Amino acid sequence: IVAGTYTPHDTIYTAAHAVQRDLNINEIPTVSISSACSSLLNAVEIVEGYFAMNKASQALVIVTEHNTAYNNEEDTIAGHLWGDGAAALLFTKERLAPTDLHVVQVMTGGAAAIGKADEAVTLKPVAKGIVMPFGRDVFQQACTYMTRITQQLLDKNGLTVNDLTYLIPHQANLRISVNVTKQLGLDPARAVNNIERLGNTGCAGSAIGLAEVWHTIKEGDKIIVTVFGGGYSYGAMLLEK
Repeated sequence: IVAGTYTPHDTIYTAAHAVQRDLNINEIPTVSISSACSSLLNAVEIVEGYFAMNKASQALVIVTEHNTAYNNEEDTIAGHLWGDGAAALLFTKERLAPTDLHVVQVMTGGAAAIGKADEAVTLKPVAKGIVMPFGRDVFQQACTYMTRITQQLLDKNGLTVNDLTYLIPHQANLRISVNVTKQLGLDPARAVNNIERLGNTGCAGSAIGLAEVWHTIKEGDKIIVTVFGGGYSYGAMLLEK
């Protein structure tokens, strides 16, 4: 079980522990991580590592955010953006059903040495909760890195943007999604967005987006999930049915 969140209910008895206890499954690896809003893809990479080392054949990834528990209403810049949400994904080494999606490739990276990564968006529980004093820097870096990593993933797999059925970007800001879509030259109708309904649900946002279009995905369809997190970190995952 791998859980991702930057808004923990408990920093010791973590989200992964809570899920394990609720499912009553003992003596399996249980890990909680935080790489801000890119935690989903880092969690998938951890699962890939366990699979590659033959330490596991099935894994549950949970991404969950309780942003309103840490929200700072005095933050007039970004205090209104945050929403709560969660999603769960089951990964297996072998396909269990024809409806399963295949994880073709995951690429991630960190960019903490650039811009205002150390202060653009922070959550210091003993201080002010979630604040985003440098949203413009987040916007610029997110647009740059999400576009770049998505294009790199397409290139590595011999694909063009026209081969995608859906692009599911991190749901931080609709303007970011529009900008990334435009830079890639993707038909805006293929971009999945839910921020206008749910707000910024952190690392859960893109997984929720995947769940929302799951019933429309057909054999041969290709989807890219692309994310960017405060700190800064980023990544993209290519899925195929």
